[in-house]
Amino acid sequence: MKTLIVGGGNMGTSFAQSFLDAHILRQSDIAILERNEKRQAILKMKEWQNIFDSPGDYVKNAELIIIAVKPQDTNALFDSLRPYVLHKHVILSIMAGVKMDTICDKLNVGKVIRAMPNLPSQIGMGMTGFTAKDEVTRLELTSVQNLLNTTGKSIYFPEEKMLDAVTAVSGSGPAYVYFFMNAMMKQAIKMGFTEAQADLLVWQTFNGAVQLQNQNHLSYEEWIGRVSSKGGTTEAAINSFKAKDLDKLIGNGLKAALNRAIELGD
Repeated sequence: MKTLIVGGGNMGTSFAQSFLDAHILRQSDIAILERNEKRQAILKMKEWQNIFDSPGDYVKNAELIIIAVKPQDTNALFDSLRPYVLHKHVILSIMAGVKMDTICDKLNVGKVIRAMPNLPSQIGMGMTGFTAKDEVTRLELTSVQNLLNTTGKSIYFPEEKMLDAVTAVSGSGPAYVYFFMNAMMKQAIKMGFTEAQADLLVWQTFNGAVQLQNQNHLSYEEWIGRVSSKGGTTEAAINSFKAKDLDKLIGNGLKAALNRAIELGD
């Protein structure tokens, strides 16, 4: 599938590299449109072959156009890209908050897929939610999902509004994990550990917990029960969390992220 990636930043190039590593696409199948000269230089140093600094007739040769730019750049992008986009093109947008109807209207196309990947997609461990307009065929949707799965795992949602919830849970989710890890590390240092010791203790604890869950697939509540013992240290910590309604605070944080995602899409 001839693919044009609009935006040669971290996410765009991570997608491109994932497609290559999975042997789904070859370098000759991928073109990258990147306006920034510094980014162009970096791409050329990494020996990407088809680098362009502005839209042109080459756009018409693509079967799939992936838009991986910041939402605030869309108006100028759509204006410059529209003359070269054809009705045959499948558009895959990974822009946060930009609705499919907006893309259809601005680019005069019908086949639009919208996806919300998260940061671990850059190392093939991402979580992506996606949806599509009815004009996208089942074969086209399957082909795009195969590409998305090279960056981790994906879930299809029939309703576009669910992508706002995906943003709140998995899109922003890595930051929640880092926030909790950072809080643990700060407290570990206060307990007397060096920064290096605290970092290792926290990192390996999170890494080990995730790997253990991957191998056994118990529920999270079951795992809490396995670590806890009656009257023990873990129970003391969990009871403290519950006394402060930590569950509710986390839920409120996700709701705030959801509300903001909805606002950005209006």
